[in-house]
Amino acid sequence: MAHSRQTSLALVLGGGAPNATLMAGALTAFCEAGVQFDIISTSGAGAIVGLLYAAPRQGDAIQALSRLADMGVADPIYDLFPVNYKVFNKPGKLADAWRALQMRNPLLQALQQQADQGPAQRLLADWSALLMATLCPSELNANSQGLCAHVPFIEELVDFSRLKDIQPQFYLNAYNVSRHEMACWDKREISHEHFLAALSFPLIYPPCLLDGDYYIEGAAIDTLNFKRLFQNHPHIDTTVVFDVMGSQRLIHPPRDLYDAWVQSIIAPLTEIARDDLKLFEALHNRDEQGLPRTRVLRLNYEKHLESQDDLREMDWSYSNLSKLYRIGYLTGQEACRQHPQALGL
Repeated sequence: MAHSRQTSLALVLGGGAPNATLMAGALTAFCEAGVQFDIISTSGAGAIVGLLYAAPRQGDAIQALSRLADMGVADPIYDLFPVNYKVFNKPGKLADAWRALQMRNPLLQALQQQADQGPAQRLLADWSALLMATLCPSELNANSQGLCAHVPFIEELVDFSRLKDIQPQFYLNAYNVSRHEMACWDKREISHEHFLAALSFPLIYPPCLLDGDYYIEGAAIDTLNFKRLFQNHPHIDTTVVFDVMGSQRLIHPPRDLYDAWVQSIIAPLTEIARDDLKLFEALHNRDEQGLPRTRVLRLNYEKHLESQDDLREMDWSYSNLSKLYRIGYLTGQEACRQHPQALGL
C-alpha cells in the first residue's frame, strides 16, 4: 500500500561512489515494499542511484538498481589489477572515438550482454573490456584538468527525457565554480549535461562547462544537500537518509597506492556527511516556531557489515559491490519492518 498523500516522504541520496550499491540495495527493498517518495534529493554518486530509480532507460526501477553491481570488475582481474577501468576512462577526443567504435562492435556487445550468465562469462567480458581500455588512446597530460573522461555510460542506463514527468520532486546539486555558489536543479532542468556537471569530482574529472559556467560535484562541497532541500520544502514529515559508513571503518593502512588514493577521497567525504547530518539534527531541524522540520529516519548499514571486511569495503570488485547491494537490501527490508507508518506502509 502506498503511503498517504496527506503526509510527505523525502529521500536523501548522498555521495560516495563505492557505496552506491548499498543505496541501490536499500532502495530496491523499498520498491518491493511499495514505498513511494514525494521528494528525492541527490548529490554525487547518489544521483546515479536516484536516476536509476526514477527514470531507468530499460526495465523498471528494481531491474535497473539490481544491475548496478555490474560496474564492478570480475574478481580474478581486480585481484591482479585493482582499478575500475569500467568507470574511470581515459580522456580525450580520440578516447571518445575509440569507445564509440566499441559500442558498435557486435562481438564486444555480445560479450557484455552475456556477462550476467555466470562467472566465466563475466570474466571474459571484463577481460575484453580491460584489453580495450588498455589499447585506448589518451590525451592526458600535465595541462589536463582531470584524470578521466566524464562518466560515458549514463545515457545507456537513464532516460533523461522521462525525468520531468515523474511523480516525485527530484533535485540534483552541483557547485558552480565560476560563481562560487551551490546550484540545485529540479527534474524539469536536469539533462545528461547536468548529470556530468554534478559528478565532476575534482582531480578525477575535469570541471564541466554548462551554460557558460564551470561546475564540480556538489557532494564535494555539500554531501547531503539539506540546506536547499528545506529551503524548497520547509516541512517534510519524514526524511529518509541512506547513512554513510564512518571514516573509522574506512581508514586503514593502505594495501597499495590506489587504495591510499581512494581513502584520501572517500574517508573525508563520509565524515563530512556524518557531521552535516549531526549538525542538521542538532541545530537546523527547527523552523521559525521551534518545531521540527522533519523526522529523520537513518538507515544504518553497519550492523550488517563484518569487521573483517573493513579493508575491502571500498573495492570495485564485482563480489564486493554485490555484497554491499545485499547488505543494503537487508537494511532496507529491516527499515520497512521497523518503520511501516513513517514509510507509508
